[in-house]
Amino acid sequence: MADITARGRVPLLVGGTMLYFKALREGLSDLPQADSALRAEIEAEAAQRGWPALHAQLAQLDPETAARLQPTDAQRIQRALEVVRLSGQPMSALWRAGREAALPYQVHAFALTPSDRAVLHANIATRFDAMLAHGLVEEVRALRENYPLDAEMPSMRCVGYRQVWSYLEGEYDWDEMRDRGIYATRQLAKRQLTWLRGMADVTVLEAGQTDNAARMQAQLPF
Repeated sequence: MADITARGRVPLLVGGTMLYFKALREGLSDLPQADSALRAEIEAEAAQRGWPALHAQLAQLDPETAARLQPTDAQRIQRALEVVRLSGQPMSALWRAGREAALPYQVHAFALTPSDRAVLHANIATRFDAMLAHGLVEEVRALRENYPLDAEMPSMRCVGYRQVWSYLEGEYDWDEMRDRGIYATRQLAKRQLTWLRGMADVTVLEAGQTDNAARMQAQLPF
């Protein structure tokens, strides 16, 4: 981006992974890596005292984070306590430090979304079929043969890979693998749309409209 702007041009950042845009715009916090031993310790405390008690403990250590969590939100309470114990700092403070390193550019964000869910679902099915036709199964099979992978690894649990893995294990036939892959992609798209609605300063445009480029340009100050 710095190189492009130095040449007097405007960078266009195009893609569908909103986490990357969020990280670019707001920065990422330098949180400590997960510690399995400490997590087991926290889980043992929760089993003995209950998650509401650990939420109360978190409220003393990191009141800002505790205020946005339910007393029964075990996963997030555990992570927040883990961060405090590993770093000596509340998670909320580390998040603020990450945001201070946000992108030093003026960003104009646009989202192309289909309002017709039937069109979206049809596109998802077409895309998944294209992935299968272009060798998704062969790709996963080669990964399994060449690397020490298992089904619980995050890389193998992502949409598409997870369903093909189960197919190669004999858990599904081809049709069920395809149906499950399409359904999982629909669920992912639904979560992405929910996340998109929560993002600030995003102009939403109807996907497929021929005047979208002109509508975007009309909102830019150059």
